[in-house]
Amino acid sequence: MPQKTGPEGLGRRIARLRAERGWTQQQLADRLAISRVAVSHLESGLSDPGERTVALLAGLFRVEPHELVAATSYPSAKAERLPVVVTRYTEVEHQLALLDADLVWLQRRPGAISAADTRDLIAAWIGRLRLLQAATHDPSERQAVAAALQKVRDLSHG
Repeated sequence: MPQKTGPEGLGRRIARLRAERGWTQQQLADRLAISRVAVSHLESGLSDPGERTVALLAGLFRVEPHELVAATSYPSAKAERLPVVVTRYTEVEHQLALLDADLVWLQRRPGAISAADTRDLIAAWIGRLRLLQAATHDPSERQAVAAALQKVRDLSHG
């Protein structure tokens, strides 16, 4: 007997996207500020997420809310109330991207700024990264900030 085909369940999509990032249900729950049981219920299709949760999920998975629910069984009445765009990157990701851009600029333009200005830039980044590290609670982001801080410290000694 042929299997019935229809829209992919949103829960199945959430589970797939979570697994692609290597996150456990608990890690996703922590990022959403909901329980692991609630994540399990979403993934198994026992419950549909509200608009707030869809918006948060979309940001975590780096898609827009309508992309996340497109061609799924998510109720169209709820989909109509979703925001058009959401924030896709955390402050840590943003700051580390800015740091990388500064470091690339310094490497591509040797001598473009004085040694004193280079030292000041590196010192400023060390200060920014220390503040970011103190304010960051996500273990993987703390690790990324620590690695960036070590890279910048190494530059200051080199």
